[in-house]
Amino acid sequence: MAQSTVAYVDTALDDAEIGSIHKRVFAIVTAGLFFDVIDFIILGSLVPDMVRSNFATPAQIGTVGTAQIIGLFIGAIGQGEFTDRLGRKRIYQASVLLYSLATIAAALAPNPLWLAFGRLIAGIGLGAASPTCFSYVAEYSPKRIRGRATAFMQFIGGACVWPIGTLFALGFRDTIGWRGIWVVIGLGGLVVFALSFALPESPRWLVTHGHGRRALDLLERMGLGRPPSADEFVTDAGGYIRSDPMGVVFRRYRKRIIAAMICFFAFFGAALGLGGWLPNILADRGFTITKSLTFTFGMQLSFPLSSLFMMYSLERFGRIRTSVTAFVLAVVMSITFFYSRSDMMVLVVGFWMNFFIQLAGNSMQIFTSEVFPTNARAPRASAWHRVVDASGLRCRSR
Repeated sequence: MAQSTVAYVDTALDDAEIGSIHKRVFAIVTAGLFFDVIDFIILGSLVPDMVRSNFATPAQIGTVGTAQIIGLFIGAIGQGEFTDRLGRKRIYQASVLLYSLATIAAALAPNPLWLAFGRLIAGIGLGAASPTCFSYVAEYSPKRIRGRATAFMQFIGGACVWPIGTLFALGFRDTIGWRGIWVVIGLGGLVVFALSFALPESPRWLVTHGHGRRALDLLERMGLGRPPSADEFVTDAGGYIRSDPMGVVFRRYRKRIIAAMICFFAFFGAALGLGGWLPNILADRGFTITKSLTFTFGMQLSFPLSSLFMMYSLERFGRIRTSVTAFVLAVVMSITFFYSRSDMMVLVVGFWMNFFIQLAGNSMQIFTSEVFPTNARAPRASAWHRVVDASGLRCRSR
């Protein structure tokens, strides 16, 4: 019985064994996420030195942080539309290049106003890169290991970055300064951008956007077998996309979108407020800069441990149960942290607070990268039983 190119590509990727192209995609995309996350979170570790050097007042730093958040919002909103229209690879490359160049430029800013503008532009790239990374890995991952693959990417490119970033700031703040730290991060991003030219486009995106032949050729290069002849394919409703992606997603998956937005608002509110500004919060409690960064480093060791636990928990307890439980415990720990007074209590409660924030947010990120099929990640509207496949392959209607 004939099948559509969309169904063939989905099945081939879902049942695939991990090969060299899989590994290349996972490695380069994870590297992009690594520099995305460290670029974003490092601001909190640099704030005390900016203030101490009289480069900016706390109020001006607040403006810088706000500009970065606005950029993240713009980038995340635009990413969904442009990634579905232009492809995963192009937007991944554009976002990595944008945040890398803007980070280097912002590091050279002569005053807080220019720094805020630079972080706004960098934020757009940062906001676009992260969700693109999750889509990229989810679409290349075989179905049986999709949760573990995205969790492992988050472990290396997301969780481990927090203590590494704080340790990097702690170790080099007195030698290269806050400007040098950002320049190094920007240069690292440019290296990833250069490597990104070796990335292939997502076959799932290709086949739902009129490039079925390219998708099939890529599957063959991946060692997934020679596809059937062209006239064995038919086209279903998933074969072509020519409508507004955001509109299709909201029409078909409104409840899922609203639920995900609520969860992400809670997660990023906590991550931005307590994660990014934690060193400054501790400094305001009377900690020295070194002690503040040291305590922050100790608390952030919970992030990689949380991601390791998540790999087990997602498979053992499921995505929803893990995420909801972690959200509740994160709230409890956050309230307890507010009332913590002794150094030991601040350290211990802060550790578990970060643990559950990481577990809650990233469980939800992985869940949302899986719960929408390819046709929702790249929404489409096309007629049922098209006579000619959008890929250019000959086909016949069912």
